[in-house]
Amino acid sequence: MKRMILMLLMVAATATTYAQKTWKSDPMHSRLGFKVTHLGISDINGAFDKFETTITYSKPDMSDAVITLNADVNSINTAVAMRDNHLKSADFFDAAKYPALTFKSTSIEPAGGQKYKVSGNLTLHGVTKAVTMDMLFRGIVKNPGANNAEVGGIQVTGMIKRSDFGIGGKFPAAMISDEVWIQADGEFGQPK
Repeated sequence: MKRMILMLLMVAATATTYAQKTWKSDPMHSRLGFKVTHLGISDINGAFDKFETTITYSKPDMSDAVITLNADVNSINTAVAMRDNHLKSADFFDAAKYPALTFKSTSIEPAGGQKYKVSGNLTLHGVTKAVTMDMLFRGIVKNPGANNAEVGGIQVTGMIKRSDFGIGGKFPAAMISDEVWIQADGEFGQPK
């Protein structure tokens, strides 16, 4: 009988250890930012103010994690209303026709220490492309301001080309860089 109870406890502990976990981004402590170069001499920064990121995994090393991102293109913010309205127009994002930016990871590979390579499918302006970004896992801590709930942090950086997604074709790279640098900083918690 003792042996059977011990086996049941081991099975229960294993199931608990490897149970699926879901983490959601905290909008107050997360940012989905981008940067382009204007006329080859100055960087213009912007962000999408409305987005949600979810990380789902069941293995302790997060090697089976799936990251999904959904952003509202109409929430683009470069701190200049006239430019934001132009970016939402058919000249660039055509937000009326393509209101969402989405990403879903297909793999996460270790790259040494707390660094990973995240590959997945990015859909932007009605075009889906495979992309690979760098991810830094910044750790998990207890948040004293939220009843000591566990929160985790990641930073994702990389570069995409706007021409790959058919964005801003009327504007040559000498005016607005084809390269768009991405930096997403996320603080994540487990939903209650």
